[in-house]
Formats: sequence, C-alpha cells, structure tokens
Amino acid sequence: MAKNPPFPPHPLPEGAQATKELLKYLPQLSLKERNRRWDGIRKKMLLANIDVLVFMGNDAFFDMGLVNLRYVTQVGPKTGAHALFFIDRDPIIWHARPHTNRPTNMHLSTQEWVQDFRIHNGVPEVAAAIREAGLAKNRVGMVSFGSAIMTTPTFLHGDVLNYQKELPGFDFVDANWVIEQMRLIKSEEEIAMLAKAGTLARKTIDTMIEYARPGMTEAGLYAEMIRTQIANGCEPQIFNLLASGPVEHPTKELWHLLHGAEQPMVPSTRPLKTGDVVVTEFHTQYGGYLAASEFSVHIGKNAPAQLQNIHRVCVEALHASQEALVPGITLRQAWEAIRRPAEKAGMDFVELGFHGHGLASPEFPTVVYRPGYGHDSMNGARLGDLVFEENMVFGNNIDIFDPRWKPDVGCMFGDMMVVKKGGAQKLVNVPLELPQTG
Repeated sequence: MAKNPPFPPHPLPEGAQATKELLKYLPQLSLKERNRRWDGIRKKMLLANIDVLVFMGNDAFFDMGLVNLRYVTQVGPKTGAHALFFIDRDPIIWHARPHTNRPTNMHLSTQEWVQDFRIHNGVPEVAAAIREAGLAKNRVGMVSFGSAIMTTPTFLHGDVLNYQKELPGFDFVDANWVIEQMRLIKSEEEIAMLAKAGTLARKTIDTMIEYARPGMTEAGLYAEMIRTQIANGCEPQIFNLLASGPVEHPTKELWHLLHGAEQPMVPSTRPLKTGDVVVTEFHTQYGGYLAASEFSVHIGKNAPAQLQNIHRVCVEALHASQEALVPGITLRQAWEAIRRPAEKAGMDFVELGFHGHGLASPEFPTVVYRPGYGHDSMNGARLGDLVFEENMVFGNNIDIFDPRWKPDVGCMFGDMMVVKKGGAQKLVNVPLELPQTG
C-alpha cells in the first residue's frame, strides 16, 4: 500500500494517483508552452552563470507576488510556495502545510507541468535540496516579484537571511530579470488566455451597465460584477478600483470621481442615485492572466454635456492608442499621440498612457504619467526611445477630466491591446458610447 504525508502514514490503495478530472474544467497551457519557457529560462541562467533559481512566492499586491512562480510552473497558490528550478532536472515545489497535502497535493490534479510537490516546512528543507543537488558553481538566483508599482522586490527578509544561513559559501543574486524578460513578449497561447480574460471583462462591463441603476447600492453593483467573473470561469481574485457619486455637488465638497479606489474603501452600501457617475478599473483573471478594463457609467438619461465631452475625448485617445501601439513605434511617439486629443481639448488627466499586461499589472514597460511626475517607473523616464515589439500586450489608462468644469469628476476608459502590425488588436472591446442608465 502506498503512503501519504504526514506522519503517522495513512495507507492508500496501491497505484493510486491524483485525479485528472479537474484538468477538463480549469484553463491549461500546453507542455509545448512549458518547454518553450523552460528552454528560454535555462539559456538565460547559463549566460548569467546561475545554477538554480529559488522562487519565493507570496500573495503580495493582489497575489502578484506569485506570478513569476506561476509563469514557470502553472502553480500560484494564495498561501505561497517556494520552488527550485534547475538547468538539468525537473523543478521541485514546496507548498502548503501537512493537512492540505492529504491525500496528495491538489496541484497534481490542476496542472501537468510539475510533478514533485513537497510539504512546505520552511527554508531549511529547500536549502537541503540545493545542497544535495551538487551544483557546479553554487550560484543561486533569487526570484520574487517586482513592478512599476512594487518597485521593491517582494522578498521576505527573514527567508533571505535563512537561505544565507543554510547555504554558507553560496553566491546569491537577484534573478527577477530572468523571468521578467521572458514575460515581455507574449506567446500565442498567452494571448489566447488574455483574449478569454478580455471576453469575460466585456461580460463584466455589460453586467455593470445592467445593474447600475437608482436604488442599487454600490456594494450590490460591485458584487454583481464579481459574480459575473467567477460564475463564468474567472479566478476569485478581486481587483476592482471603483468609485461612485453625484456629478453635481457643492463646489467645496470634493468627491473621488477621477479614479476608482481599492477595497476596503469601496464598496460602500450607499444607494446609487440618478445623476451619479460610476467609474472603475478592474481585472478579470483567467488561467492566471489578467485583462485590463476601465469604464464609466452615468446613472440617468441626461448626462451633462461636459461629461459627454470628456468621454468623447477618452474615445479619441483609445483610437489613438490602437493606431500607436504598433511594432517599431517608440514609446514616446505613442504616449504623445495618445495624449494629443486631451491637449487639443484643453483637458487634463490623472493617468493617460499604457502599462504592460499579462500575469501581472502593471508589467514593464509602463507610462501613465507626464515626464517628471510621480515615480520614474511610471512617467516614461529613460523609456522614450524604446520601441514596441509584436505581441507585447498593454492595458490602456485613459482617465481624463476637465478642470475648467470640475476638478473632481471625470471618466475612466480603457481596453487591452496586443501590439500588431497595422494597428493594435483590442481584446476587451469596451463599448464606445457612454452608458446612460436608469
């Protein structure tokens, strides 16, 4: 009889294996795609004289601390995991405590890329596997996560210290770049995942339009949007930066209606009212891949002309984005073209540009602010002369307002686009009209 962890061992039927039934009901990337990634990563490791990659995945920043691990293994558990990726042998993943590894680790039923799962009892057991591997140079690449927002990599300091303690004489280097370079250009399988996420994003927008009615609470609308996602196959990862409030309100009473806010500030139980605007930036996650969407809805049939003018400029910026996100165009040429409609109309923006999209958001490169404004990782610093390459994927950030009218009310609008010759390919296909519901 086979035995399963932990102790005391519990007998299992001889030859018993984890069910594969769930593979039919969860998005899957092919073994061909796995082999493409592993080959590319190993080549970069050899060029950098790295013997092994240590992945330290955690749920930092809407679970994005797991995306580099997930890119390599198709495994991204919210409880976190550590993994080893070698040049000449299969990966090992340490995940979960003993009670959730019985009778087996469930990842054996949800993917086919990795087969060696072990109970995650901490750094010492992972370090022991590194020592046992007999590496040639004892050079370890450390992989966590970083982005234009998470500019400090998400290594847990205690884990790093423990690895250094357990592996004296080993050379540790930051190897996030190895995976991030691989993620820059999307494969056809990745684009297919993003396209499915985009389809579900459009379904979520349709739900938003349907339920944004007087009397519906902000929380009720938010819940319907999330229900649409999960019920149709999205992962239960909630990223919905939403805000709502009255377009007309006292001049000295400021509302947060230029950009949505994150939980727990939203959603509230405030009932939506005629004359409100609802703005949102949200993700739909399918097979780990995130679709970017931004959208606005006016509650009531008579949206102010100024709000409609802002929305019209947003649509012009979206069209400019589709024309500009093509191979060979520089990032500077693109952001200048995208911002031209707002400048011509005398309007301002809180974000207007683009950010890389895939397993994470924002991915490199990201330009949403004016030069010199905000953090350099988001304002185009040193990026202007870089050129777009085919099959890069970007979310549009089009958050425009007219300060001559109101300093606290605007529109959010945006799709997700694949860089293609002749014009970018939209993956969400957001409605181009400002919905006026009620």
